[in-house]
Amino acid sequence: MRIPTTSSSLELRSRFLDGLATIDRRTVLAAGMQRRFTANSVVTHQGHPADHVFLLTKGCARHFFVTEEGKKLLLKWLVPGNLFGGRTILSNRTSYLAGTEIVKDSCVYVWDRTTIRGLVGRYPRLLENALLEASDYVAWHLTSYMGLACCNARQRVAQALVTLAHSVGQEARGGIELHITNEDLANAANVTPFTASRLMSEWQRSRGLEKRRGKVVLRSPERLFLTTI
Repeated sequence: MRIPTTSSSLELRSRFLDGLATIDRRTVLAAGMQRRFTANSVVTHQGHPADHVFLLTKGCARHFFVTEEGKKLLLKWLVPGNLFGGRTILSNRTSYLAGTEIVKDSCVYVWDRTTIRGLVGRYPRLLENALLEASDYVAWHLTSYMGLACCNARQRVAQALVTLAHSVGQEARGGIELHITNEDLANAANVTPFTASRLMSEWQRSRGLEKRRGKVVLRSPERLFLTTI
């Protein structure tokens, strides 16, 4: 069913909608559909035709890539206001470069290819905004690559924790809470699960963080960088 354009949807902060007048934002949102996804759902599949574009409005998601050997690599995490499936906007039909999975129950706006291309033709600012989103992704990838080339394992894991805390963390008693496992963290920092687990245990002893089942509460980010391996 079509989305009712509520005041809360119009107040959604998203770069994709920047620069549009209120009436134009209303038109763009009303042209989409609303969907809800539960945690662990896969919304876009790597290599599948890019035929829908999505705007995350509630919850949390992340991109991932599966190598030929079957290894799952975690990429950029997404928060409300982020766009994904942007290749759908291109004039030539193409496929999704990566998969997108839901981390916790989420809501999205979704437009099919015909609809979003029609909107881009009507509101060129949408294309510019989509390019800015793509530019952010390139910047994220460059930062990640530089970290891999220039930082040791401890620094990469610490930086991954701090970055995720700023982007998808939630304020909790005594710190910032993250829904992340040792395996997820190891993947994000390109280290082994053993190394991630060892560092997490060390930081818990130094009171830099507190480990809970499937969660981490980051208490003192500065403690993560005190020593080197």
